[in-house]
Amino acid sequence: MLFEMHCHTAEKSKCSSVPVVELIRRVHARGLQGIVLTDHHAIWSDDELTVVRNQAGVPGHFLIFGAQEVTTKEHGDLLVYGATEAIPKSTPLEQIRQDWPTAALVLAHAYRKWRRPSDEQLTDPLLNGVEIFSSNHGVAENSRGLSDWHRLRFTAIAGTDTHGVQYAAAYPTIFDHPVNDIMELSAEIRAGRCRPFFKEIPRSGANALVTEVTFGTKEGDENRERIIIRTLTDEHKWKGTERAEKIMAAVASAGFSEGRYRVPMPIEIDPERMTIIEQGIRGKALYDKLLAASHGDARWYLELAGRWLGRLHKSALSVTNPDEFMQREEGRVRNYLSRFEKINHRHTGRARQIAEAIIAAEKENFTFHDSLLQGHGDFHPKNVMIGQDSQENRDTVFVAAIDFGSSLMLPPAFDVGTFLAQYRNQLFGHKELLDRLPESIFMDAYMDEQPPIGDDFLWQVELFRARINLSIAAFLIRVGMGESEDLWRVLVEAEQSLSQI
Repeated sequence: MLFEMHCHTAEKSKCSSVPVVELIRRVHARGLQGIVLTDHHAIWSDDELTVVRNQAGVPGHFLIFGAQEVTTKEHGDLLVYGATEAIPKSTPLEQIRQDWPTAALVLAHAYRKWRRPSDEQLTDPLLNGVEIFSSNHGVAENSRGLSDWHRLRFTAIAGTDTHGVQYAAAYPTIFDHPVNDIMELSAEIRAGRCRPFFKEIPRSGANALVTEVTFGTKEGDENRERIIIRTLTDEHKWKGTERAEKIMAAVASAGFSEGRYRVPMPIEIDPERMTIIEQGIRGKALYDKLLAASHGDARWYLELAGRWLGRLHKSALSVTNPDEFMQREEGRVRNYLSRFEKINHRHTGRARQIAEAIIAAEKENFTFHDSLLQGHGDFHPKNVMIGQDSQENRDTVFVAAIDFGSSLMLPPAFDVGTFLAQYRNQLFGHKELLDRLPESIFMDAYMDEQPPIGDDFLWQVELFRARINLSIAAFLIRVGMGESEDLWRVLVEAEQSLSQI
């Protein structure tokens, strides 16, 4: 059963603006099975609850209970479930426990205003649980509560702490077993048979634990809060991730925070825990969308990707050091070549010619900072997300780019060449799709956004297409596919691109 466990009404809490009837209707509409009214030092009587139930018009199976929020003398705010009388302000926790032994006592919004409760506070035997998710917490505070819960395994609930109707039931609590009254609900909390209602998907990566967290119920268009929590274990990787988030913040502020063209919004950076929290993007990778969509939709998605990149380049952002590109580039290209050399690959000579041609062309043409702007650095169909805010409204379709870990001040052609090379390589096994969706769709959309490019732009695109093909070949060697036909193909395509320069 899903309950809203923490909410305030205009009738009994001066801090609230939402009438009780409106609050009940909203929580029922969000798909929950019950609500607990927790006004400050006030109790809703059974007769009052009967009246508001009739006024709200909710079905009989929707449960409405009364509890209270109490400000204690030394332990902050408590949610008290099961006391039948209003408890005066500043009553000590020990006194409440003694007076109401069968009530469930839960520490409310324990992390509010950057509080950091100690392990002893979180596991205090006088308490029956801790509210770890709350609208009264920031995203980083909810994240800290989640981390502490996993570490200490105390009983936890979620509570929206609703004072307005729009966000009611955003943080529900799920109970393992049905309850019929407030005393049964209290007993379930005391037995630890409840938890915050959310979806948590851990994804382990190199030197990082990445967790996607989705809160609450779907409610129609599934407009739920989503966050991505990245916790790093390597200090060098942390610096790179922190840098990428700062770039994303700059991109977001340049017009990519909402609407049709987006990036995930960085929310919190916690250097102490080496943790980054960013907005979760609901959608699928462009690669997957192209494979599944109708021809018309697939064409549109490809155009959106081109327009996203064109808009980024038109913004002409400058966030990182412009010297980085040329300082790193030769080393990166030679690293690709080293994959061939280490195993004495039979195409090492061919790869060496390609690498040397790329390095020479880059040194000749990209030593001037005025030809560079903040690029994505790894723009390809699996780093482009297509989403839709409302499944009933196609006007809410959006495109977002993720993973700015390779972002540098770059020639605009670098991102374009990267996309075209990876587009062909990732979809090479679907030749009929490549025939129906030629790369000109992407290019035309990109150019239509009028990014800053020069007369030599198209040959630069071919240069960087060749460079990315060399990186793909090196990757194939790294994953044990050095003798595959794909490696031969991408080397030939690299040579073809260089021949056009």
